[in-house]
Amino acid sequence: MKIFHVLLLFVGFSALAQKELPNLKLNSLEGHTLSLKNDFTEQDKIYIFSFWATWCTPCIQELDELNSLQDEWKKDVNFEIVAVSTDDARTQKRVKPLINGKGWEYNVLLDTNQDFKRALSIVNIPYTIVVKNQKIVHIQNGYVPGSENELLAKLKTL
Repeated sequence: MKIFHVLLLFVGFSALAQKELPNLKLNSLEGHTLSLKNDFTEQDKIYIFSFWATWCTPCIQELDELNSLQDEWKKDVNFEIVAVSTDDARTQKRVKPLINGKGWEYNVLLDTNQDFKRALSIVNIPYTIVVKNQKIVHIQNGYVPGSENELLAKLKTL
């Protein structure tokens, strides 16, 4: 059993250690094409990419909570939240009205073909990655109320 735990720990660290942002271009909600390799590169700035969809209630709860906390957090940490919609062509038309109705102040990227999601082998959403200097330094899979506190604690260590 100990061997299994050590192996699981090693696999987790090795998977995290070698991950960089994939070289992809995605459209913003405003229709601009943004490059993950060129547009999210500010030195030592932390980027929080939150993968979500309009039909995912925990995703929306997480983004609501992050929206309400981000001004307070920015007093301590230099970061930017990027909401990555994984809605497909059928549900993509719901993204903009939902964002406008919620008043979220995020950059929103549209991963309509789920290339970004697939490049990171994401199975379930909500899924959040924290990126610093183009390297993925933290992964949070799923959301329960309060997990934003763990995220803030992690951000403060970076």
